Amino acid sequence: MKRRIFLQAALAAPLMTGWSASSRATPIASNEGWRTFEVITKLEIAEPGSQTRAWIPLPYAASTDWHKPLGNTWNGNGTAQIVIESRYGAEMLYAHWQDGINTPIIEVISRFATRDRSVNLSTPDPRIPSLSQSEIKRYTEPTELIPVDGIVRDTALNITRFAQTDLEKARAIYEWIVDNTFRDPKIRGCGRGDVKTMLETRYLGGKCADLNTLFVGLTRSVGIPARDIYGLRIAPSQQGYKSLGLGSTNASKAQHCRAECFIQGFGWIPVDPADVRKVVLEEPPGNLQTDDLKVTTIRKQLFGSWEMNWLAYNTAHDVVLPHTQTKLAYFMYPNGETGGKTLDPLDPEAFRYSITAQQIG
Repeated sequence: MKRRIFLQAALAAPLMTGWSASSRATPIASNEGWRTFEVITKLEIAEPGSQTRAWIPLPYAASTDWHKPLGNTWNGNGTAQIVIESRYGAEMLYAHWQDGINTPIIEVISRFATRDRSVNLSTPDPRIPSLSQSEIKRYTEPTELIPVDGIVRDTALNITRFAQTDLEKARAIYEWIVDNTFRDPKIRGCGRGDVKTMLETRYLGGKCADLNTLFVGLTRSVGIPARDIYGLRIAPSQQGYKSLGLGSTNASKAQHCRAECFIQGFGWIPVDPADVRKVVLEEPPGNLQTDDLKVTTIRKQLFGSWEMNWLAYNTAHDVVLPHTQTKLAYFMYPNGETGGKTLDPLDPEAFRYSITAQQIG
């Protein structure tokens, strides 16, 4: 696949003992419902070799009615710059260090505001703008792990055979995933999102990047634009779900993928069938039945709304990291290389990195 073109969005800070820079910031127009958060990502790469470098996801660059970026600052003992992936607009901080530095360090401080998100699905609104043809193409086309033909389309057609509208089709796919999949705690990280393999093997267990990507693939295959949004849990659930929030300020293993589909007259609709299965498995006392009130309540909510104790990073697939040949199915974790070896992004203790999150202001 042709390598993605990455555009530099900020000049590299000069190499010095300490350096810092910041990206653009967007003011909040209204305080209604908004909460401001700070996420700090810190890397201290142990036993560095030659060509040590790292790639750190930054908050979603778009300002929406549920998310506003408020800028990024960083400091450390190397050189860094913000780069933007050209197709999906994913922002990341690329850092690299001169050989011979005993402990390459970088600390990135990101601030942003969020508020809970909900879409009224009772009546379409003709004032909501349509997607452009290029956006429709982008969010209905296949990726390397998300085909939209063959078994994926056949499965989606069977699921939606009684649905008349795109909204009914999307909801049917959502309900099918909740009913037929399960959260597999043995999967590392958030899973791979290999939709075809899941359907061919009939093993429908996984984590958020598996189950929500399955929603995206099935929905795209019947012509409805859909996308994953990769991000991070940043605070406890205010709805009382222990399994759907951050239990402390330590967010190093709190990555979470969500999904959206676009329906004309409603816009982008937030969904999260994976979190319904997470509640089934993990919400105390655990292994709940699907007719448990906790499950039925969250099942209804997560087609059309999100609790925004969560930071969105990007919607990018098939990401080729700049200045390397490393290609990722998605970009949700810090990534790094040193001495010709790839650091394990799913093992923050060995990598070493830490992510902390807290509400501020």
